[in-house]
Amino acid sequence: MHHNNETLDCLMMERDMRSYRAADVPDQTGNTFIVTGANTGIGFDTARILSARGARVLLGCRSERKATEAINRISTETPNADIIWLPLDLSSLASVSRAAERANQEDRIDGLINNAGVMVPPRTMTEDGFELQFGVNHLGHFALTGLLINKIKQNPNARVVNVSSLAHRNGHIDYDDLHAENSYNRMARYAMSKFANILFTYELQRRLKQAESGAIAVACHPGGSATELGRNIPTFATIALLPLRLFLNSSAEGALPTLMAATSKAVVGGDYFGPTQLGELRHSATKVDTVPASKDEIDAARLWQVSQEQTGIKFSI
Repeated sequence: MHHNNETLDCLMMERDMRSYRAADVPDQTGNTFIVTGANTGIGFDTARILSARGARVLLGCRSERKATEAINRISTETPNADIIWLPLDLSSLASVSRAAERANQEDRIDGLINNAGVMVPPRTMTEDGFELQFGVNHLGHFALTGLLINKIKQNPNARVVNVSSLAHRNGHIDYDDLHAENSYNRMARYAMSKFANILFTYELQRRLKQAESGAIAVACHPGGSATELGRNIPTFATIALLPLRLFLNSSAEGALPTLMAATSKAVVGGDYFGPTQLGELRHSATKVDTVPASKDEIDAARLWQVSQEQTGIKFSI
């Protein structure tokens, strides 16, 4: 089949329009990002690409050893990378508070990327008495964002990016049993925490808008990613899912919706991004939508109130 150059150019352009890639992330020189859970998986690739584009990146994670390994890997690729460890354990409000104190010393925050997550562990409680998935995936990030919001809203271009999941579609907040004292279903609690990420994003965006701040809140999800997150999934299920792994995103591909949410000039507050193929399971990034239940403003306001009570953090917006 013979194509002339013009046709080829058109085909290339069409493909480029369809496929957002890491190369599309604009220059980030002078910008500072905080990425939670940045030593592995999607958080690592997000931090790696932002660093390569010239951003200063704070890697929020628990382990100094793992943070150092991640920093060394990134520095191999980007020798002059401006990247530091931010000690952060999201299952501890005391640790979140110390991390925020440190992060508030930065000159500016352009992006807070609430990426860290735990998925389907056996029932575990945090030191503050929270069920682990809700405690880390939602309440820890809620607290961190609240403690940084003054700094964030000073910057008219700042973004809070909450990384949710396709699992949000099956989620609802169990207000009567917030910390699974009566019953614990791993997957239902994971879905609840990811649904909370969306409600939180929309309510934060409403409040930022009301305060006439230029800063925005957006959300994204990585699709199906073959990352460490699945380490608590039982072996038999992992084997059953093996054929599916061929279709799953790599963590680098899974990071694209996050990068789009954090850096694309076309983003507006309340946007939600995910992959483009196989029902948002894989490939590239584009604007997608959340389930109707996640747009319930009464539910979002209630979750906000409950989250303030649980964490003791009040947002100054």
